[in-house]
Amino acid sequence: MGHRALVGYRRPDGLYDLRYSHWGGTDPSLAAEISADTPLADGTISASLLADSIARDRILTDHLDPCVHEMLFLVEPSAAYEVTPYHVCWLEWGDGHENGRGALIGTDQTAESIRTWFRATKTTLTDVIEMGVLSQRAAQAYLEARVCEEYAGVVYTYTGTGPRSADTDSPGTAGEPSVQPTSLPEGDRFPPELRGWFDETSTYDSTFPHDDDRDSDWS
Repeated sequence: MGHRALVGYRRPDGLYDLRYSHWGGTDPSLAAEISADTPLADGTISASLLADSIARDRILTDHLDPCVHEMLFLVEPSAAYEVTPYHVCWLEWGDGHENGRGALIGTDQTAESIRTWFRATKTTLTDVIEMGVLSQRAAQAYLEARVCEEYAGVVYTYTGTGPRSADTDSPGTAGEPSVQPTSLPEGDRFPPELRGWFDETSTYDSTFPHDDDRDSDWS
C-alpha cells in the first residue's frame, strides 16, 4: 500500500521537476535524507520524473491527490538542498474518485501530531454526519476552518488534469494558491452543544463572516 509522497525540486527558472516516493509519506523524516550527495534519498525517491517544468500551483491541482498522498516535500537545490515538508490532509468524505479538496499543513506549525489530531477530528465529524446533526457540506466547512485558523493550512482543490509541458507553464504562474474564505452554507449552523466534542481551544465561530480573508503563503 505504501505511504505516498511527492517531491518537487525547484529549478533555476522557478518551476519544478516532480518525482514520486512510495514510502516517503510515512513522516517528515525523508527531508533529512535529501542532500546534494543523495538528491533521491538513496533510492527512496523515484529516479523517473513524474512531471517537469511545472508551476508550484500545478503540483497541487494536477498531481497532489489528497486522498492518495500523505506528504509533499519542496526542495531548493540552489540553497544546499533545503527541504520544506508539508502534511497533506483530505478534507472530504467518499471514495476519493472525484475531485478532491485538500490542505497542506507545514510540519513546523505545531509540536503535536497533526495526523492524530486530523484523523480524530474527521472521525468525530463522520459520526456527527451519520447522526444527522450536520450536513457533510457543513462538516467540511468546519474542518477547513479548523485547518486554516489553527494550523495555517493552505486549502486547494485537486482536479487531476495531469502534467503540463514547459511551454504552458511559466515562472510568472508559480504564485501561491489562494485560500478561499470558509463559511457554513446558509441554513447550517454548528450546534453549541457539539463544541464539547472537540478540544476547548477551538476558535471556531458557527457564523463565519463571508468576508473573512485567509490568504496564506505556503512557500
